[in-house]
Amino acid sequence: MPVKRLTRDWIVDGVAFLLAILVGVLTYADAFPDGPGQETLAVIDLVVGALTCIALWWRRRWPVQIAIVLGVLSSAIAFSAGAAAVALFTVAVHRPARVVLPVIALNVVSASVYTAVHPDDDMALIWQLLLVAVIVAAIVGWGTAVRGRRHLILSLRDRARRAENEQQLQVSQARDHERARIAREMHDVLAHRISLLSMHAGALEFRPDAPPEEVARAAGVIRSSAHQALEDLREVIGVLRGSDEAGASEATSTTRPQPTLDDVPALLEESRAAGMRIREQLAIEQPDALPTSVGRNAYRVVQEGLTNARKHAPGAVVDVVVSGAPAVGVTIEIRNPTPVGVLDGASRPAVAGEIPGSGTGIIGLGERTALAGGRLDHGPTADGGFRLRAWLPWPR
Repeated sequence: MPVKRLTRDWIVDGVAFLLAILVGVLTYADAFPDGPGQETLAVIDLVVGALTCIALWWRRRWPVQIAIVLGVLSSAIAFSAGAAAVALFTVAVHRPARVVLPVIALNVVSASVYTAVHPDDDMALIWQLLLVAVIVAAIVGWGTAVRGRRHLILSLRDRARRAENEQQLQVSQARDHERARIAREMHDVLAHRISLLSMHAGALEFRPDAPPEEVARAAGVIRSSAHQALEDLREVIGVLRGSDEAGASEATSTTRPQPTLDDVPALLEESRAAGMRIREQLAIEQPDALPTSVGRNAYRVVQEGLTNARKHAPGAVVDVVVSGAPAVGVTIEIRNPTPVGVLDGASRPAVAGEIPGSGTGIIGLGERTALAGGRLDHGPTADGGFRLRAWLPWPR
């Protein structure tokens, strides 16, 4: 299928035709100084040379074939010397060296034959042949330089395109990573809020005849927890909907500060207000020196541990131990005994209103601690209870 010619192609072809005609006229005038009317051979040379210049129109489609034909004709036709030079230049631009070398040899031989047939009386033959070799080398060198420049430009364009694609891929991966991080955060937050709602609602369902003060207090906690859960959900939806960096940064800027280890006492009190029984041990040396990221991850571990205890061991006493120091790390351990209703390791029957579990909370904690460079261990204890233990690095 023919390729559509651009304006640049028309300009280049026009210049090539003019150069071919100019060189052909000069060579023809030197070979036939008495003019075309003197001899029949001069007329044939002029006609065939004009046809070779016209043949340059197809040099882009068949560069090697045109160069071979014009190279052979240039050994006898003076007017075709310029067209043969343009064809040789085209082959040097568009074909690799293994194709160019035979065409070079053909043009050198043809030019040498022409020089031998039409010698210059003012210059020795050896110098004429050397001049022919220099001219051919200059044409090929120019074409090779143009070919190398084009390849360099194509390579730079391809490299820029690949760099742009890689940058877009990195931006997309960073956005997906950030959204996954937000999803983990929201799982921890919403699971905690909804478990509190379920416990208070279950208490109201279990004691419909409770005093109005207790009912009002439980309803207030439910309303507050529901409001905070909706606020958290609104924020994460706003971030996840951001399709560009500006929207993401704007949504992130409106997010409330993330809790840290300093907020663990308030978290424990909130859980106690929901009816949990908790025994805590908080021993953090130099809490002001604790990195914010470590404190935030530690808070999420405690929050998820309390949420799991509310889901799977309602009514049990939960032990929360948090300790840490610089260069030692932060250790969080949450233990609860056998849930109420479980005897001798038997499975506890499900009760109405029991909080369902998604099964992804521990997995999310494992990813969080692994990304932070820590460890997470969890599983049943010898007495039938459950233990969740996490260690987070705290650089000196």
